[in-house]
Amino acid sequence: MTPEQFLTQVKLGRLLPAYLFVGPDGYKRNKCRRALIEYWLAEGEEREQGFTRLDLDDTTLAEAMDDAQSYSLFATKRVIWITSAEVALPRGKDTEGAAEPVARFLKNPPPGVMVILQCSRFEFDNEDKAKLERVQKFYSCVVAQVEFPHPTPLEARALAQLLARDSGLRLAPDAMELLIEATGGNATRISIELEKLGLLTGEGGAVTMEQVEKMVPDARESTIFALVAAMGRRDRRTALEVLDTLVREGEYLPLALSFLAGQFRMAITAKEARLAGAAQIQQHFSRQGVPMWKARAEQVAQTAQAFTLGQMQAAVHGLFKADRGLRDIRPDDRTVMEQLILALTAAG
Repeated sequence: MTPEQFLTQVKLGRLLPAYLFVGPDGYKRNKCRRALIEYWLAEGEEREQGFTRLDLDDTTLAEAMDDAQSYSLFATKRVIWITSAEVALPRGKDTEGAAEPVARFLKNPPPGVMVILQCSRFEFDNEDKAKLERVQKFYSCVVAQVEFPHPTPLEARALAQLLARDSGLRLAPDAMELLIEATGGNATRISIELEKLGLLTGEGGAVTMEQVEKMVPDARESTIFALVAAMGRRDRRTALEVLDTLVREGEYLPLALSFLAGQFRMAITAKEARLAGAAQIQQHFSRQGVPMWKARAEQVAQTAQAFTLGQMQAAVHGLFKADRGLRDIRPDDRTVMEQLILALTAAG
């Protein structure tokens, strides 16, 4: 079930006694939580007394479900929100249908009681996929399972545009791109950062790249991406100017080197896989579970086009040498980075 389907059930009043919320996206999960509480619990004392949050890091699943089956003296309706639901899983055992305390609750749920089991630690892909499947098997008695994956790049951009419009903010295209990049497409962070930018500019304000760089944590990484792009174009002058900016802003240069290494490795992969253009690069890495945004894919494509395969492989060796240089006792990190830029932007 999607979050939108759950919200439809809330709107229609067709709710089941228990739901399993799985996935890391907090933005839509909080939206569902607010809708459920507003519908299920009346404002005032009932809402205050009827909402109970339990954490399985602090209590057991059996104790939490005992609470759910207990009648309250102060509220006719209750929402029992149980976080860290994954903690209840036994280790190294078949988990299918093993959530017996939940199954007992569902055989005879008390009227007016709603249970939400939240598992938000695991992603839907990579090594987390198997873990999440174990959670879903463990709670298989809960037929209503709502999935909250992180938004795709397109979904993140659409959400940012919607929230910006609702807040009366006008983001320049480059500022929007930077906001998505700096927040990693995380819906909750996008919402928070747009709220902060709204306080800075006021309703109807125009948001610039400089304001995003100032207000959004990790936005300075965009300056490192600018260095990567300049080196990909073999624009030595711009690359040295960007390095100067990084040094003046107190950027940790080994981090810049790490981004450079990642850029060339991705470009080598794109070259070997014969990927043509940013769209194919974005699709390829996304299928591999590697976060890849449009701007990032364009940078990788630009680097792959600017260098031959042999030159990029030589660049990786140069990056290794620079990394070793940054770890040595030396007078200046900047000198090491300048030498690297001069080598990688050399003609031919």
